[in-house]
Amino acid sequence: MIHVTVWNEYRHEKTDKVVQEVYPKGIHEQLASFLKEEFDVKTATLDEPEHGLTEDVLNNTDVLVWWGHIAHNEVSDEIVQRVHQRVLQGMGLIVLHSGHMSKIFMSLMGTSCDLKWREADETCRIWNVNPSHPIVEGVGEYIELEKEEMYGEHFDIPAPDELIFVNWYKGGEVFRGGCTFRRGNGKIFYFQPGHETYPSYYNEQVQLVIKNAVKWCNPIDSTYPTYGHHVPLETL
Repeated sequence: MIHVTVWNEYRHEKTDKVVQEVYPKGIHEQLASFLKEEFDVKTATLDEPEHGLTEDVLNNTDVLVWWGHIAHNEVSDEIVQRVHQRVLQGMGLIVLHSGHMSKIFMSLMGTSCDLKWREADETCRIWNVNPSHPIVEGVGEYIELEKEEMYGEHFDIPAPDELIFVNWYKGGEVFRGGCTFRRGNGKIFYFQPGHETYPSYYNEQVQLVIKNAVKWCNPIDSTYPTYGHHVPLETL
């Protein structure tokens, strides 16, 4: 079984009544609730010791799901480096919504990861532009969300290895809302929906995408390469 850790800073839910109404147990618990239907799932939050991401936890995580927003700078650089190294070694990483500005995503991308944004209760139509990809299995041509935060181009990321979704918003903007990347042995998926005041993580198609992404990001059984000085395989 795939072992998933869902990480959430868990701050909005403690202070904002609107967020509390949408996600009364926390965004991490809502994500875990549907992921538990198929995977072995644990949760971790910012205020736990080592942010809940101890070496033991990460060494027993196949795929890490990350949600953050208002407390990116409170994440310890030591923990970021720990997660970064695990991704290079093969752990999958799914970065959701405002996690685009997390230290871990920026460190893996090597860019600012900035974008345009607007909160205006806009319709968001998420177009499937890669219909043969495993992440979109069973999704259909598009996902339509009645309300979602607008994220617009330019999105300052490296060119994705694969573009999976392009979002359209009622205000006219478009956005690369689903992208895959590979770093070292690890696979990464960024997925846009998930503003804290909207119920996007209750949408069954959004849930399906995240489940499919866990399966895609799950590391294959492979040997981590050796680096540095190398003894010749053949006699010189």
